[in-house]
Amino acid sequence: MIRDPKDLKRYTASERANHWVIGICFILLALSGLAFFHPAFFPLTMLFGGAVWARILHPFIGVLMAIAFFIIFARFWKINRMSKVDVEWLKRANEMVTGDDHNMPEQGKYNGGQKALFWSLGVCMTLMTLSGFLIWRAYFGFDINLVRLGAVVHSAVAAVMIAFIMVHVYAAIWVKGTVRAMWYGTVTRAWAKQHHRAWYRQVTGK
Repeated sequence: MIRDPKDLKRYTASERANHWVIGICFILLALSGLAFFHPAFFPLTMLFGGAVWARILHPFIGVLMAIAFFIIFARFWKINRMSKVDVEWLKRANEMVTGDDHNMPEQGKYNGGQKALFWSLGVCMTLMTLSGFLIWRAYFGFDINLVRLGAVVHSAVAAVMIAFIMVHVYAAIWVKGTVRAMWYGTVTRAWAKQHHRAWYRQVTGK
């Protein structure tokens, strides 16, 4: 794909790699987790070499995802702090959904919806990590009541997280020009000016 040299840099190679590690781990965890959750999904364990290997690999992939997620969280938490402009954006999100986003409040690198998702996923990932350790009985011997609590929390939060990620993926595909940012690290100036005008002004000085 030939890209315009005037395109704006949105993500570095390491940031994109970090994102893809999280994405791949999430897919593997969702598939194996569903296999454990209900017998109808049990055949998914064959993707991992069978039920035993699925059980062995699931928590280790979870640890890798947690590490990758908290690295990216540490990188971006400051820029994702909510402001009054973001709250106003969220109040008018219906305009964005209907496609009439030209009069939305000017946004920085991330809009109110992206910031809300960022913090929501941060809470989910924290709960998933803590509950995951509670139910990882091969290495930890927590009280059975804690194990049961961990299993409930892990399953419930996993369902919420899957829903959040589906929204995230849909939004990235729906807003044309967004996905290329994670493939190539760049976005067009027109895209930046329309969807993140304050960030566009910041990086271009216009």
